[in-house]
This record gives sequence, C-alpha cells and structure tokens, in this order.
Amino acid sequence: MTRCDKRDVDQLREVDFELGFNRYAEGSVLVSFGATQVLCNATVEEKVPPFMRGEGRGWVTAEYAMLPRATHSRSARESVRGRIGGRTHEIQRLIGRSLRAVVDLNLLGERTIQIDCDVLQADGGTRTASITGAYVALVTALRKLQREGLLSEDPLRDSVAAVSVGIVAGVPMLDLCYEEDARADVDMNFVVTGNGKFVEVQGTAETEPFSVDQLRQLQELALAGCRRLGELQAEALGDRL
Repeated sequence: MTRCDKRDVDQLREVDFELGFNRYAEGSVLVSFGATQVLCNATVEEKVPPFMRGEGRGWVTAEYAMLPRATHSRSARESVRGRIGGRTHEIQRLIGRSLRAVVDLNLLGERTIQIDCDVLQADGGTRTASITGAYVALVTALRKLQREGLLSEDPLRDSVAAVSVGIVAGVPMLDLCYEEDARADVDMNFVVTGNGKFVEVQGTAETEPFSVDQLRQLQELALAGCRRLGELQAEALGDRL
C-alpha cells in the first residue's frame, strides 16, 4: 500500500536531533520524527528523592507534557485543569523507566537527572520520540558532569530508543504518523536497548486480534527501526564530542 508520506513500510520518518536547543539545561535536544517535535531538556539536581537519601545512589526521572496547540485543536494545559491526566502519568513513567534501564544509578552519586519532554507538535509517536530524544539529552548531561569531574565513571550501561509499529489495512508498518495510527488495526510501541533487549512492549488490537506471525513481523520491524535510531543517536552525539 502507499503510505500517506510515500515511505516504505519498513522506513522511519525523517529523524533529526538538534542538540543544545536550550542554552540553560545541562542537556537539551529538539527531536523530530517527521512532523512530531519534542523538546527534551535534562536538568541535574544535587539531591535525590527523600526515599533515596543516604543510599549513595542517584535517580533519573521524567515529566511529559503537550503544548496546548501541539495538535489540530487546542487543549487546555493540565496545570490549568488542576490535575495531570492518566495518559500523561503513563508516558512520563515510561520515559523514566526506559532511561533508568540503561543507567547504573550507583555510579551517578546522590543526584537526580530530571528530563522534561515537551511536545511542541504532535503527528503520532510522541512517546517514542520523547524516549529517543530524552536519551540524547541524558547523555549530553552526563558528559557535562564527566567533563566537570563530578563523575569518576560513566554510569551509562547501554543506549535506548523507542519506535511505534502497527498494522494498517492489513499491512505491518514502522513508525506510524497520526493518520496511520488513527486507522491502525494493531498499534504497538517498542522500547529497545542498544544490545537488542526489550525495556517495554505495548500492544493493542483495535479491531481483530493479531496472530503470533503478525507479532513477529511487528517485532522485527521495531528492532530494525530501533537499531537505526541508535545509529542516528550516536551520530548526533558524536558531533558534540
């Protein structure tokens, strides 16, 4: 089938990382997956949550939000509504888990790295773009700590990236834009480390249940997509060495 943006079914959207987007954050990147754009800022704080004090370990956590006009129609800020929605809670917890999966918290010292992921424009895959960009912002912040002599060892154990896959009109495909996601029979998100291990897999059949063979096809698409994202992350970070 012909996709709305003419891509092959196994092709990522155009992915771009603009490092140093925010001049104040210890790590900052504007990540683009096609028309989806997420600003990921990493802040280093010389403290940990109360439940971790005195343990000598650090913490990595995340917050996620969408600007009011990131989508086709304006949505009110959650801060104005007075509560954070369930979807936001789910996504920011997912981002935090994904990053902690590749960081040795014992080597971080008693400090917190807070990643703020703000969606500037949404066209599908905001959570996967957030995870992929948040990793780049995290690495940038960790390298700054190392340059300043605040870390004796690199706490990174691996890289991490995320991508969406789905079945649209019976066809498995990689990295769905909004139009495809809205029509998908099956919608899945994969979070994968650089060595090919899964941090999280989220999958839902919107209409007909999917088969084991279809699951395998989607898994292979996701693994290939995350490998390519890992290469793009490394290229972007290499420019900042």
